[in-house]
Amino acid sequence: MEQLQDAPKFKFWKKQLELNGLRVHKISDHFIRRRHNGEVLFALLMVDADTPEGDKIPPICFLKGHAASVLVCLIDDKTSEKFVVLVRQRRISDGSQTYEHPAGMVDVDDDPTDTAAREVGEEIGLSITPDELTKLNPRLWYPSTGTSDEAMHYYFVEKTMSRDEIMRFHLKKMDSESELERITSVVATIPEAHKLVNNVNGLLIHFLYLQKVGDYETMKLL
Repeated sequence: MEQLQDAPKFKFWKKQLELNGLRVHKISDHFIRRRHNGEVLFALLMVDADTPEGDKIPPICFLKGHAASVLVCLIDDKTSEKFVVLVRQRRISDGSQTYEHPAGMVDVDDDPTDTAAREVGEEIGLSITPDELTKLNPRLWYPSTGTSDEAMHYYFVEKTMSRDEIMRFHLKKMDSESELERITSVVATIPEAHKLVNNVNGLLIHFLYLQKVGDYETMKLL
């Protein structure tokens, strides 16, 4: 079982505190959730640290680490119509069925592009290689500037196939007992997906992708 102080995400986070001039006096864990293999997945920490200005930082940190999110665009080989494949699953925050893009946690000593490609295979059943992915953000972006260290890598991949092949990903069951996930993949146009998705990462990746490929007409529909 991985100890907190040995977890790459913990060591990276603590190093960032020190590089930014904070004096860390004490870090204690109140809760740790681990993967099925014993690796640290999340941790709720209490932090006693001073800023260079002499202030105390907010004492609670939700240690989550880095994540990779992928917009999967499937293009009809006859009409050139574009579809995205979303992941539908329940979220603990409010118990609702949520729609999002394939995503997964990345430890800082892992290659985020490798993680992104693996998550696409695991969550929607589409086999891709890391070199098929295009990065959408030039550096780490942080969804929260508050009490979480979560940082995002955004990617997209385009695949051309027949309409029948595209629709095979619609309502496809992709459950994972080891990760306690009950997933169904859902095929939608980008405007349809934009109405289904309600998390900031999912909404942002639509605009990043459309800007990257220069599809401003679709952007107007969002």
